[in-house]
Amino acid sequence: MLRSWWTQTSLDNAMEMIRIMLPCLVLWDVWKEGNKRISEERFAAEQNGDIDCERLKNSDNQFMQQNEAEECSEKACMKHGICSHEVLRDRESDSNSNVDRNKMMRKASFKLSWWCKGENGDQHKHDIVSFEKGNITTPERSSKQISLKWESDPQTVLILTKPNSVSVRILCAQMVRWLKEKKKLNIYVEPRVRVELLTESPDFDYVQTWEDDREILLLHAKVDLVITLGGDGTVLWAASMFKGPVPPIVPFSLGSLGFMTPFHSEHFKECLDSVLRGPISITLRHRLLCRVIRDAAKNEYETEEPILVLNEVTIDRGISSYLTNLECYCDNSFVTCVQGDGLILSTTSGSTAYSLAAGGSMVHPQVPGILFTPICPHSLSFRPLILPEHVTVRIVVPFNSRSPAWASFDGKDRKQLAAGDALLCSMAPWPVPTACQVDSTNDFLRSIHEGLHWNLRKTQSFDGPREL
Repeated sequence: MLRSWWTQTSLDNAMEMIRIMLPCLVLWDVWKEGNKRISEERFAAEQNGDIDCERLKNSDNQFMQQNEAEECSEKACMKHGICSHEVLRDRESDSNSNVDRNKMMRKASFKLSWWCKGENGDQHKHDIVSFEKGNITTPERSSKQISLKWESDPQTVLILTKPNSVSVRILCAQMVRWLKEKKKLNIYVEPRVRVELLTESPDFDYVQTWEDDREILLLHAKVDLVITLGGDGTVLWAASMFKGPVPPIVPFSLGSLGFMTPFHSEHFKECLDSVLRGPISITLRHRLLCRVIRDAAKNEYETEEPILVLNEVTIDRGISSYLTNLECYCDNSFVTCVQGDGLILSTTSGSTAYSLAAGGSMVHPQVPGILFTPICPHSLSFRPLILPEHVTVRIVVPFNSRSPAWASFDGKDRKQLAAGDALLCSMAPWPVPTACQVDSTNDFLRSIHEGLHWNLRKTQSFDGPREL
């Protein structure tokens, strides 16, 4: 009885499975025949140069959905670098090939990211290339000059002056009075200058100053504009007061050469009125961030207080009669061993200072870079270099050096470097913005023409022999 029931149940199940699968098999045959016919029609159309776009619409829609997904991926990539996701369609015809001409070809994707030595590193990110349609290009240089436009009126001005100059003292009093009475500005001066102004007249009691170095560190949050009355040394002094961001500086020429002081004091009212009204052209002068690492330091981040320089840092032999012996590295790559009187690491603004006297090149101040200039090297083949802005230069006094070296920063703050000590120099993230009389290039060329008489010579006589 049980065997008869089991046999009957198995037959019923088999018949049910056949009833379900039979329509599926029929549909499979119909689909295969239709797909074969479509493939034959497409191949024939390709041979005749005619493709039915409607029949390809479904496949194209699938690829469009894939492209939208890739665009989303591309947007995510752009947050951390520059990505390439370029999809191309190959439509070239080849009569000897049976490959589908509408096959999508995808370029290899890539990403450009800005490398630095982690969060504690001293290299800073700079966007110097851009990506467009699969090609790497430098940014379009349509704006060759940096312009500053005030979004709100300046309220506070800091005036710094060259000391021990009667003409500067007289001009400072006139400028302070004009800025207060005509422009209604808050005025800060150095404590020495405030004493001089109050000695001349008690009416200058509205002039403000500071009492200690801690207040100097907070000046950048109060001061909108800095005015210097002196030469390049006064500009260097103004820059050294700001250990971080620097307000725009308007430098008036009351010194000797004046490579960074394009404004003339005789017309200070017209100049300051134009600057306060804006917009003005400015030159961003890069600074070097210098750190001394002693031999006893545990790592390269255990350093003395960093020093910012606008012109140069000089490593020389001091009073020693022995040659300076310095090992130089650039981002962990060995550069050379300096044997001579010393080495100059200069900014491009400082290229017309000590570096120029040592045989270095004159460089436009807005060209980012570090000048590597030896001082009287003990080798005729040792020529100056210009290194890119993103590198870190490390100068080490080796243990086999016969004498210590001495480092000076913009001509002051002299420090001794003993055997095993190192000096790290990199580009600082806070440039010094100085106002231009015309623009940065015009001011630079005028300064080397007037200050150095660059390439000044008598013109060749026109009445000599000539080519026929």
